[in-house]
Amino acid sequence: MSSSPKTVSRAKQGEGTRRRILDLAMAVASKQGLGALSIGDLAKKLCLSKSGLFAHFGSKEELQIATLEAAAQVFEARVVKPASDAPTGLTLLRALLENHIAYLEASVFPGGCFFSAASAEFDDQPGRVRDHLAERMRAWRDYLRRQVQIAQEAGELDRSADAGQLVFELDALVREANFAHRLMRDPNAFEQARAGIRQRLSAIAKQRGPALAKKARS
Repeated sequence: MSSSPKTVSRAKQGEGTRRRILDLAMAVASKQGLGALSIGDLAKKLCLSKSGLFAHFGSKEELQIATLEAAAQVFEARVVKPASDAPTGLTLLRALLENHIAYLEASVFPGGCFFSAASAEFDDQPGRVRDHLAERMRAWRDYLRRQVQIAQEAGELDRSADAGQLVFELDALVREANFAHRLMRDPNAFEQARAGIRQRLSAIAKQRGPALAKKARS
């Protein structure tokens, strides 16, 4: 049995309201932290009733987790999906790292990197929010590590290199660039990260593909 037009309309309206709530929540949390999220404050800013907003999430913790998930979807849309057409392995690894840097350069969120801020806020706070955040961060590193392993299997990168260590270093370069840019206003931070990534990958490259060779000469 199909839904009535009124039911469909109400569902779309509810989805639109939830999207508005999460858009504002991400903006607030990126600058003030997930702990600063308040159902009452968000409801007031969006001209919604507190009970109406509460009905979408049920608790502050659920709002925080939903905000994290919404931010993860933004990250995927800006970083992961644009690289999806690249061949797996070294080419995809480079595309993902470049997209991550470009995402930080663009200041997608008003407070900078959403996940760096959330990580600093919740690293010592046990609970579901921290667990959800850690799971997302772990999944990102696992994805990068898998591309390193594929590159090693394809003979693009030295098989003896520790994939986990390499990903730790590459990810650290990107996150340090965000820190240097946001806190110290370093105008060279992102280019330094790019240079560091090129040098690290060039050091263990087994066959210098066009993209890697071109970057290494620049």
